[in-house]
Amino acid sequence: MRAMILAAGRGERMRPLTDTVPKPLLQVGGKPLLYYHLEKLAAQGVDRVVINHAWLGQMIEQAIGDGQQFGIEVCYSPEPEGGLETAGGIIRALPLLGNKPFWVINGDIFTTFDFSQLPRTLADHETAHLLLTSNPAHHPQGDFSVQHGLLQLRNPMWPSFTYSGMGLYSPKLFSQYEPGSVQHLKLRPLLDQGITTQCIGATVFADPWTDVGTPDRLAALAAAFTHHSVE
Repeated sequence: MRAMILAAGRGERMRPLTDTVPKPLLQVGGKPLLYYHLEKLAAQGVDRVVINHAWLGQMIEQAIGDGQQFGIEVCYSPEPEGGLETAGGIIRALPLLGNKPFWVINGDIFTTFDFSQLPRTLADHETAHLLLTSNPAHHPQGDFSVQHGLLQLRNPMWPSFTYSGMGLYSPKLFSQYEPGSVQHLKLRPLLDQGITTQCIGATVFADPWTDVGTPDRLAALAAAFTHHSVE
């Protein structure tokens, strides 16, 4: 099993914290966000993690190295200044990810979700399977709906949920692009296309989850983490 951690974002909303530290290296509970992901992926037997980076990428490489400290192989997919967006970053990294489905995890989230519950296989009709969560206060409208295990466009007739930044992806989702090529491409259009052909699966989970996107959210998460640790 292989995985990719997305770590190329500039983190504009996190400034000034991200002026000198890439967002995935910001700390919660005395440990960078990236470390939690790597430890959990290693525990699931992942044999290679690819980390993309653009902003302050050398700091990420220096902090993580080859992954030996986590007992996992880590390699890197550097991107041009400004990054390639999510789909573009995955396409760039495909030669490192192989031809089997792989996990994609956003580097700037924190969750107690048990990675053993991540899907490991895709149904015959699926090119991806996304994990969704309850809508946080800063994103009350959500991203998608779910019906019969399939991802759907947000529909007022159905509950809506937020994409958690975790999922299992097949290289087939990106088959119209050359693996390893430089494409500035958002993920959402590919997902919307997959929704129309009913090939994107989805599961909703209830574990605590935070999109660590602003200093206030980081501070709230750190406070909750400390309170929980004290208890």
